[in-house]
Amino acid sequence: MGDTMKKFVSGKYINQGTYKAFMPNQINREWQIENMEVLTLLSQADRQLGRLDMYSDYVNIDLYVSMHIAKEATQSSKIEGTQTNMEEAFMGRDDIAAEKRDDWEEVQNYIDAMNLAVDQLNTLPFSSRLIKKAHEILLKGVRGEHKLPGIYRTSQNWIGGATLGDAVFIAPPHTEIGELMSDLEKFAHDDQHPLPDLIKIALIHYQFETIHPFLDGNGRVGRLLITLFLVSKNILKRPILYLSDFFERNRSLYYDNLMRVRTHNDLNQWLKFFLVGVIETAKQGIHTFDGILQLQKILDEKLKRMGSRGNDARMVIDQLYSRPITDVTKVEKIIQKSNVSAYKLIAEMEKMDIIDEITGGQRGKMYIFKDYVNLFEKGR
Repeated sequence: MGDTMKKFVSGKYINQGTYKAFMPNQINREWQIENMEVLTLLSQADRQLGRLDMYSDYVNIDLYVSMHIAKEATQSSKIEGTQTNMEEAFMGRDDIAAEKRDDWEEVQNYIDAMNLAVDQLNTLPFSSRLIKKAHEILLKGVRGEHKLPGIYRTSQNWIGGATLGDAVFIAPPHTEIGELMSDLEKFAHDDQHPLPDLIKIALIHYQFETIHPFLDGNGRVGRLLITLFLVSKNILKRPILYLSDFFERNRSLYYDNLMRVRTHNDLNQWLKFFLVGVIETAKQGIHTFDGILQLQKILDEKLKRMGSRGNDARMVIDQLYSRPITDVTKVEKIIQKSNVSAYKLIAEMEKMDIIDEITGGQRGKMYIFKDYVNLFEKGR
């Protein structure tokens, strides 16, 4: 018989001289879920995820994956205090105000890390190696280069407070990370003791945040792991479910529920919160895809009314699904016609309310596919 979630003991404090660090218990063991609320939420979460995943068969998901990833990147980074919004995530570095460029780079790194990690799943298992690779990209450049990108920490870290003395939580000593991460990895792949995958990744996320294996970027990497795990287990064919938006909107509950596991051994509360996040986020995703299908019908009507320019407009729109911001140079390249033709097409697409000008400048104007971006920004 395995441990019930109720009897779960999260770990113990170990004396490190001037402070006590938290040493989590290992999680690769047999578990039993006996809480009816957790089981009910699990059943709902599985159902909604199945509905969301079905869209992979009906629509060209790859067109929209970059929007999902950009939303995740901006929301996950926002939890850490960066201020980039979704529209800016799709702009070039030179289009971003100088004081916002560091934030913008962090978001771009997150997008790169997620893309690489999902890609790597074809050849690499969900593993420490994959986690380190993602971390290395996440922390390249601006603020991360002194934070050991791609390497587990070799010193003590903590959460909250300016020093170890007033920390809210002190992670385990760095000497324990290897063994704890190896246990987490074994748990991810353990087929001996079956456990529903959503419960498994909820536990993995909690344990990863508790181990806090890197000097910086633990929150972002830990949230990235949720989607990676779901894709690696084939629960999702494509990476279209991201919980950072839910965590961002419920930020204090997110931190409190993680902390409650450590202070009160209350795993059920964390599992319930996590599963509610999956349910809400999957429903939101379904709503977004329904909205995209509706939008496509409306656009088809508009394109018909554009006559001979309709074909060129369609080519531009196809690009806008993955990068919803454009300018005259990009349009020129897409339709492979003159600068004048590109300007005329843009003017007509503006008139038809397909795109909106967002810079207000005379030169270097940029245009956004607003109705589409709105579908991803709804539900906040």
